[in-house]
Amino acid sequence: MTIDPMKILRLNLPQWQGGDHPDYAIGARVLAALAPQAPGPEETVAVPEADDAVRPVERGIVSRQPLLDLIAATSASIARHDPEAIVTLGGDCLIDLAPIAYLNARYGDDLAILWVDAHPDVMGPQQFRNAHAHVLAMLMGMGDPDFVAAVPKPVKASQILYVGLTETTPFETDFIPKHGLARLSPEDLAGSAEPVLAWLRASGARKVAVHFDLDVLDPAFYDFLLSQDPAASPDAFDGVAKGRMRFEDVAGILRAVDAEADIVGLAIAEYMPWSAIRLAKSLRTLPLLGSS
Repeated sequence: MTIDPMKILRLNLPQWQGGDHPDYAIGARVLAALAPQAPGPEETVAVPEADDAVRPVERGIVSRQPLLDLIAATSASIARHDPEAIVTLGGDCLIDLAPIAYLNARYGDDLAILWVDAHPDVMGPQQFRNAHAHVLAMLMGMGDPDFVAAVPKPVKASQILYVGLTETTPFETDFIPKHGLARLSPEDLAGSAEPVLAWLRASGARKVAVHFDLDVLDPAFYDFLLSQDPAASPDAFDGVAKGRMRFEDVAGILRAVDAEADIVGLAIAEYMPWSAIRLAKSLRTLPLLGSS
């Protein structure tokens, strides 16, 4: 790796509005506490807490204006440092819009993007009202025009590889080949980094941004995933694609990639430590800690 550690920006972004789930904010704060200390600059973007049980929907997107405000604040945080690389700890998947937009503008066609996720994140307001499922399409220049305007240089499909993608909806199934996106399922990988490395070599890119949505992991082995909400009804996540990878497999792939190219972006999203979330809510009921 040739990145100066002092030029790696650590962004703590407890954004929950993109998934319309306030508990993402707690997960982001826990993740920031668990992560190794940042050797370089660190910024925490201020994210408003949820005041109401139901958030407004505008142009088919929940919390549209607050999300645009957060993207602007995140972009300003990045611009203050002009980093060579960014680690983003969140938060819902939309946390990666501003960081990847910046990195793509900086590195251009020399940037490859590994979208490590059980879901393709290419929907629009017509398919789903939560914008965390829109983020990759927005980065490609498709979707709500105000979000797309935050991406100065759209990402090309040839720059993107899905890693660990599982089942897709009919809309997603049509979208992926139509736009020429490459995909590798957990079975395609078979525990090996070689399919990813082969794609990376063919791309010619020397810089890599990694979007790591923890839902790519197998819920049979991990209890910190959205689908493992102990308060959810038994059928709450029926029909929703589940991950089939293990953390060590993802880590092995990323280490292999880092040996061949510079990883300049790493976003970790959608961490839901349910026991910590329950404790955080309980602490709010105590004198001197609660809001009232």
